[in-house]
Amino acid sequence: MNTEQRVLRLSIGVTFILAAAGIVFGLLSGSFAIVFDGIYALTDATMTIVALLVSNLITSSTASGAVGGRLVKHFTMGFWHLEPMVLGLNGVLLTGAAIYALINAVGSIMAGGRLLAFDYAIIYAGLTMLIAFAMAIYGSRANRELNSSFVGLDAKAWAMSGGLSGALLGAFVFGYAIQGTKLAWMLPYVDPVALALVCLVVIPMPIGTIKQALADILLVTPSDLKRHVDGVAEEIVRRYGFASYRSYVARVGRGRQIELYFIVPRNGPARRLEEWDHIRDEIGDAIGDDTPDRWLTIAFTTDPEWAD
Repeated sequence: MNTEQRVLRLSIGVTFILAAAGIVFGLLSGSFAIVFDGIYALTDATMTIVALLVSNLITSSTASGAVGGRLVKHFTMGFWHLEPMVLGLNGVLLTGAAIYALINAVGSIMAGGRLLAFDYAIIYAGLTMLIAFAMAIYGSRANRELNSSFVGLDAKAWAMSGGLSGALLGAFVFGYAIQGTKLAWMLPYVDPVALALVCLVVIPMPIGTIKQALADILLVTPSDLKRHVDGVAEEIVRRYGFASYRSYVARVGRGRQIELYFIVPRNGPARRLEEWDHIRDEIGDAIGDDTPDRWLTIAFTTDPEWAD
């Protein structure tokens, strides 16, 4: 079976191979667009390594055993907070690289462009497009079971890479075809124009990931989870005759942090601790998603100040 770590390791290996090939073919063909593609892939691979390390930490800390016990001892709040940081940093770096490449492409166009060897460029773009789409399909299928933000972002990055390589392939084929024709004056501009167009497509793509990562870092309350938790809490208040409740909900990467405080009437019926635990179990079952990534705290008090 595929695991998050296995999918990310394969992606890292393939990305490093393509990044090295991109830099080599880019230098051989004289194409800055291909060099950028290689550097972009190298940046993505480096961040995927960081994502893999964070994934290993989260998995190890939520697992039973000696390793998980040692991690929990020193990091009692877990490692979920690292996930949105890595995702956000990844998106910012990729967007920054694309902006830098766009500036260079515009400068090259203003300077008269550059000639390149289209045969090398076509070979690289064609192979990269096929490999990238194959990895995107593999990652998407694996993520149907894994439901991982890291794998999802990685699959999206491969799909983006395949589309961009396809665009470069079209531009290089066009440049190869117009050699020796009346349109040959356009040859120096094929590479920088293709690079500029690719960058314009790439720049906005990670924005959604950056926004979600920022929301997780700032502990913005997810409305759907809040509605679900409030619905469960209201039913418990009605069923057991509690005065009211307070709910606090946040999403931090794959982690779900939920705190529920129920205000119990001061002169309410006495209950044994086992009964309170039974109510907690009932609430936990109603909320669902009982996995190591759910952090659920349920408390009962007669003093509203303890809940506010």
